[in-house]
Amino acid sequence: MELLRHIFAFDAESPLLFTQFYFWAFFAIVFAFFALMQNKILLRNTFLFAVSLFFYYKTSGIFVGLLVFSVLANWLLAIWIHSTKKEIGRKMLVIASAVIDLGILCYFKYAYFFTDLTNSLFGTHYSIVEHIILPVGISFFTFQTLSYTVDVYRRRIEPVRNILNFGFYVSFFPQLVAGPIVRATDFVPQLYKPYSLTRRYFGIAIFWILNGLAKKIILSDYLAVNFVDRVFNSPLLFSGFENTMALLVYSMQVYADFSGYTDIAIGVAMLMGFYLPRNFNSPYKAANCSNFWKRWHISLSKWLQDYLYIPLGGNRNATFGTFFWIILIAMTGVLLSGSWVIACIVFGIAAVILLWGLFVPSRRNKIITNLNLMVTMLLGGLWHGASFNFIIWGGLNGVGIVAYKIWKSWNTWVKLIVIALITEGIYTLIIYAPAPLWNLLFVWTAIITAGTLLKSILTACKANPEWLDNAWGVVQTFFFISFTRLFFRSSSNLDPAMANQEAWQTASNMVNQIGSAWNTATIPDICMGYWKVFVVFAIGMIIHWIPEHTKRRYRYAFAVMPLWLMAICASLVIFCIYQFVTAELQPFIYFQF
Repeated sequence: MELLRHIFAFDAESPLLFTQFYFWAFFAIVFAFFALMQNKILLRNTFLFAVSLFFYYKTSGIFVGLLVFSVLANWLLAIWIHSTKKEIGRKMLVIASAVIDLGILCYFKYAYFFTDLTNSLFGTHYSIVEHIILPVGISFFTFQTLSYTVDVYRRRIEPVRNILNFGFYVSFFPQLVAGPIVRATDFVPQLYKPYSLTRRYFGIAIFWILNGLAKKIILSDYLAVNFVDRVFNSPLLFSGFENTMALLVYSMQVYADFSGYTDIAIGVAMLMGFYLPRNFNSPYKAANCSNFWKRWHISLSKWLQDYLYIPLGGNRNATFGTFFWIILIAMTGVLLSGSWVIACIVFGIAAVILLWGLFVPSRRNKIITNLNLMVTMLLGGLWHGASFNFIIWGGLNGVGIVAYKIWKSWNTWVKLIVIALITEGIYTLIIYAPAPLWNLLFVWTAIITAGTLLKSILTACKANPEWLDNAWGVVQTFFFISFTRLFFRSSSNLDPAMANQEAWQTASNMVNQIGSAWNTATIPDICMGYWKVFVVFAIGMIIHWIPEHTKRRYRYAFAVMPLWLMAICASLVIFCIYQFVTAELQPFIYFQF
């Protein structure tokens, strides 16, 4: 009886994770039954829908009812949208779908955020009495169902007529709680195909599973437990060097964690004959922020592009939504900051942009494009969590993309003059208004100035190798992205009721530590104390930077091994992986989103 209760009861302290033995026992049983019905398509889909609901129940408990409601509501609305002839009726129905999906998401994910915002803006004292628990993966399946109804409205796809098939599409357990976000156009056709798995694809599936487990346990969990979590929990107890390294190491941790989950999901789905989209493409090889977001969380980037950026006007025009979101976010930030300086900066920037667009028509299209990009990135930041730190993180990434687009349009000497002036301006701030943030920015811009000067000289001498230019861009992008994650990590794993205050405090403390004077004499001792962490980090980065064609070769070599040799290799890999298992298995970072 106790065993049955353990198997079928929900335990909030022990969700069903890919890194647990219980998950693989669960999958082995599922796969055994799946093998008996693999080509009985409706029965197969119904079975996988049922086990996916059980998987979600073991992960989120009673919130499985919320998933069932989302499936039923969007299934009915999509059929209704398709059968409605009048355009006004179709629009009202797709709006109803958006209101239902986003309404549920906003309540569970943003109730504390909006309550705090209302109290700050109007001086009220509203409070949420009950403790709202965030259902695991709610953002992922909400975006998935919303894109489905929108695609039916746009007549890109036919609605799925059988609710069991549709429920399986929405709830497919490998990608249910942390993505990738699967488009109906990519997955629905697979619902009706008979099972097929070649010998080579079997090997590739096993490779992806082992690769994902290694990323999660050897890289992500080890780096988190032994270094990153310690620094972020108490940044003032650690030096500026340790805080800086924590940011860089966290970049590897979050990549290994999220891409590790995706690799396992792709491998598990492939074993059952289903193919999920690639979600990462070596993002730390990106030489600029724009390219980074084409490589990182690709399914979300594409979703934001198709369902937010383009409807806002894309690179064609600005819509009401563009100005509505820009003004709302800017005004909210100004009011909550309570600072006249910030207000003047925000409205000064807005005035310059508007005047530039008014008096320089040739630049108007680029200004509109950049405005829509900024709105998309700001709202993309908010998607990740109910904290202004997430909005700051999204905004910084938006600034990085826009700044790169402007930067690449200038010649080398203009770049040098501009970055030198910026560096001089920051140095002036250090003299007349000293603060750790200005010290940090001064060092960074000074390095960029030196690099730009060197590039100018090499270009003038016609000796600027492309590999050097690309390497410089990769390093600068990695450092910039890592710095923005200061705000991302500070807002993670917090009670939403306290997220804004605690996250801002953590971020401020880390900036102060990094921007204050370093005791360089202690750096060798720090490196010796954390040498294992830094070696694992370095190995992770080296593997990450291996050329893609080389990675394809060793994936293929593993996939075509004789089964007996593959089994031996897999056993050795699993043995090595579990030497790194921590006392408590760490949940996947993106479960909270």
